[in-house]
Amino acid sequence: MPVILGTPRQGRMSEHAAKLMWARVGQRSGVEAELIDIAALPIPVDDAGEALKDSAFAEKMNRADALVIVTPEYNHGYPGLLKHVLDTNLKEYIHKAAGIVGVSASVFGGARAIENLIPVLRQLGLVMICWDVNFTTVRSRFDEDGNLLDESFLDIDKFLDELLWMAETLRYGRTNVTIRGGS
Repeated sequence: MPVILGTPRQGRMSEHAAKLMWARVGQRSGVEAELIDIAALPIPVDDAGEALKDSAFAEKMNRADALVIVTPEYNHGYPGLLKHVLDTNLKEYIHKAAGIVGVSASVFGGARAIENLIPVLRQLGLVMICWDVNFTTVRSRFDEDGNLLDESFLDIDKFLDELLWMAETLRYGRTNVTIRGGS
């Protein structure tokens, strides 16, 4: 279950949230967690789509049963590089679970970025879970070492329980259920 840090910006507070989510995913029994920082991916920005597919990133998406996408909210939206990176794969995402973690300096906790990202992820073939995690007023949520100061406003366990349930259900479906052609 990769945790994707969806911004390349310097000084990004969402890095703390991504590392926290990666640690929590890694604590789950039977789950292999990996943190993927889009800033470190060797994907050019001078073209678009699957023509830019990075084989290592594509293999990670292919192996994954679910994705955790950590995205900051920039001016009511998500980062363009996140969209660019996600667009480099298509078939790798089909019928796999996705959960979004929003990060914002405001009280909205990335909710507007999440709202804008959901239709994109659905178009890519991902299946969204019902829960999100929202890091509101993020600059006051972590200390200078990246430690979470107060967890009372989060329900990471509920988010991960739902994501793992959806991942298992969809893996069963991909393996055992044939999609029949429509009329």
